[in-house]
Amino acid sequence: MKIWTRIRNLNIKQFYKLSLLLAQHPLLIIPTLSATKRTFELCTSFYGNNHGKSNKGNAFRHSLWNALICKQSLKRTKNKQKSVFWAQKVTDLYERVTQNNLLDEQMDLQNNAVGRLYFLNFVEKAESEMVHFIWNKSKVAEKIIKTEDIKSYPSNMVYIVD
Repeated sequence: MKIWTRIRNLNIKQFYKLSLLLAQHPLLIIPTLSATKRTFELCTSFYGNNHGKSNKGNAFRHSLWNALICKQSLKRTKNKQKSVFWAQKVTDLYERVTQNNLLDEQMDLQNNAVGRLYFLNFVEKAESEMVHFIWNKSKVAEKIIKTEDIKSYPSNMVYIVD
């Protein structure tokens, strides 16, 4: 799993920040890990091993990851805004500590935000409906070349390479 590789490669300061966030919300660790595992399972079933290359599969993975973290954590928080806030905290921190290049980081942050938005539209619906909606949206994700391009697509997934 790529995420575990990235976590293992964190320096002490980065690992400390991630650990501190998780320690402050211990009841949300299991839902977050469960959502992460489910995300990788679904991404592999929809996109094979091609969801880690700044492409449409990567956009799908980030949006789905956030939507599923929201959905899973909602079982504990009982509050959709708290679930969205948690997903944002976790995934924004993940993006900061993994140190991608700027365009990749901005792309990931956009796709994360879009996933949280999609969750809010599917909060009362089955996971399968939300997953298929996000998958269909990933097929029409917008290609970007520079970070400024993201502003043109505030509620769409974006990707860099075909």
